[in-house]
Amino acid sequence: MITLKFNNSYIKTWFSVAGDEEQKGNIKTADMYINDAYYGENTLEEAEIKMQKTVLSNIKVKNNFDIVVGGNLSNQLGTMNLALRGEDYSFLGLYNACSTFTESAIVASSLIQNKAVTNALLLTNSHALTSERQFRFPVEYGSLKSCYTTNTITCAIGVILSNEVSPFKVVSGTVGSIVDYGIKDVANMGAIMAPAAAAVIKEHLFNMGRTMDDYDYVLTGDLGSVGITLLQSVLKDDYGIITDKIMDAGAMIYKKTQNKGAGGSGPACLPFVFFNRLIKDKKIKRVLLVGTGALHNPTLVNQKNSIPSIAHLIEIEVNHANN
Repeated sequence: MITLKFNNSYIKTWFSVAGDEEQKGNIKTADMYINDAYYGENTLEEAEIKMQKTVLSNIKVKNNFDIVVGGNLSNQLGTMNLALRGEDYSFLGLYNACSTFTESAIVASSLIQNKAVTNALLLTNSHALTSERQFRFPVEYGSLKSCYTTNTITCAIGVILSNEVSPFKVVSGTVGSIVDYGIKDVANMGAIMAPAAAAVIKEHLFNMGRTMDDYDYVLTGDLGSVGITLLQSVLKDDYGIITDKIMDAGAMIYKKTQNKGAGGSGPACLPFVFFNRLIKDKKIKRVLLVGTGALHNPTLVNQKNSIPSIAHLIEIEVNHANN
C-alpha cells in the first residue's frame, strides 16, 4: 500500500444535516436535523438529493471551492449527480462504499498538494431507507435483522479542504487494497471490513515509521460494536499490534435503547462523528481516520460470491495555536 504525504492540505470548515434517528442518538451537535425521512419530497431518493443540496447551499454561502470530490451509496452515484446538476462545479465522483470519505480526502489533498486547486469540497451522504432498499430489503418489508447488523445512518456532510492554514492539517493518507476473507453474509459488514481496516493501519504505521503511541486515537468508520472487536483481534493476532486507542464511529452514533443492532453504517458515519464531536477535543494532537468499506454488489452476492472490502486512512495533525 502507498502512503502519500501532504504539506498544505487543511480542514477549513464543514456542514452536516442528519436525520431524526441520529438526533435521538449520541451526536447532538450537527448543524441541522430533519424529522421527516422524505424531507418534504415525494420520494426517498428526492429526500437524499435535497439533503445534499442543503449541505451544498450552506457551504457555498461563505466558501469558494474549485472542485467537488465525493460519492455515496446510490447506484452510479445517482442522487449525487442530480444534486450537483446545474451547479457547474468540476466533479470527481468516487465510490469505495463507506470508505469514500477518506478516499475523497486523499484525492483532494493530492490536488491541493500539486497546486491544481486551492479549495475542494468533500461531499458524502447516505439515507437509511434508500440504502437498505438498494442493498438488502425495503424497510417496509419487515425483514428481521441479526444482532450484529449495522443500520445505515441518514446524513449528508460537506467538508472544505484548503491550502489556507487552519488548526487541522491532513498530513498523510494511505491508500488501501482489496481484502477478502471469504465472508458472504450481507448482514455482517463489521466482520467483512475489519481485516481491511487492520491492514491499512498496519501499513500506515510501517510506512510512516510510527507506532500507536504516536496517536491520541484511531477512529474507524462503521465497523460497529462487533466489527471493532474483530479489528482489535486481527491487529493483535496477525500484526502483533495491541492497543486500546481504537474507536468506531458507527458504534458511537446511537444509544442502546434505539435498538440499532451493532450501530450505524454508511459513508457519512466517520465524518459525522469526527466533525460533530471528536474534532472539538482540545487535547488531541494527532489522529487517524480509517474509512471502512464493504464492496457489496447484490448481484454478485446472489451468485454466491464473497464480499471484498477496502479501507483508506488519513492522518490529521491538530495545532490549536492556529485557532
